[in-house]
Amino acid sequence: MEDRRRLSAEEKALKINLKADIYGSFSEIGAGQEVVANFFRAGGSSGTIAFSHSAYDMKVSDSIYGKAKRYVCEERLQTMLKHEFETVTSSLSERKEHTRFFAFCNTVESLNYHKTNQGQGWVGLKFQIKPNTKPNNIILHVKMHDQNNRAQQEALGILGVNLIHAAYFHATGEMDYFINSLVHHLPKDRIEIDMLNVEGPDFEQIDNRILALNLVKRGITEATMFDQTGRVLQPASNLYKKISC
Repeated sequence: MEDRRRLSAEEKALKINLKADIYGSFSEIGAGQEVVANFFRAGGSSGTIAFSHSAYDMKVSDSIYGKAKRYVCEERLQTMLKHEFETVTSSLSERKEHTRFFAFCNTVESLNYHKTNQGQGWVGLKFQIKPNTKPNNIILHVKMHDQNNRAQQEALGILGVNLIHAAYFHATGEMDYFINSLVHHLPKDRIEIDMLNVEGPDFEQIDNRILALNLVKRGITEATMFDQTGRVLQPASNLYKKISC
């Protein structure tokens, strides 16, 4: 049985680094390289990290992922995940029979120097539970409540490690524990997950509406939103679209 004690972010990163069949890439925009930094610091990262980069400059980001009207949005995150997963799998196709590939991406607006904004962003993982299978997606929207930029970056780093660890060790088990594992060491006054969506061959039996309601039930966020088809929405961005029309 999986050890369920509350591992630190460094311990989780090391556990992943020591799994020879987990291998992938990191792309982080807007709040530094805090997630991948945890994997580098843990040691043994050469067995896990194919490459890592931060397309912080908008022109660089556009050259990789195409032009965007908004850079901190779900659409941008989805484009990043698709591009990075295809890149790592096509570059290392000779390993596909024995490797579980992943692409971790985020696009985040952290607290600015004058503290006039709300730290928030999109975090996602495209990953394989088994080698040579179709990938799954986990998409999060987060609000960051720490009152300084460094603390927000640190919280984002912990969240990213939690997400990758939970995806590989808990995603096909109890979803209640999966949700709890996302916010290990991250109380709501630091990180609020106000949107969670999972999809892919290993999540076919999961109702995202139930996951969203669990976020509210557990006090991880205040409210959730669905559309008429049952798709989970992030409230602020969808209200933004209506106001902008």
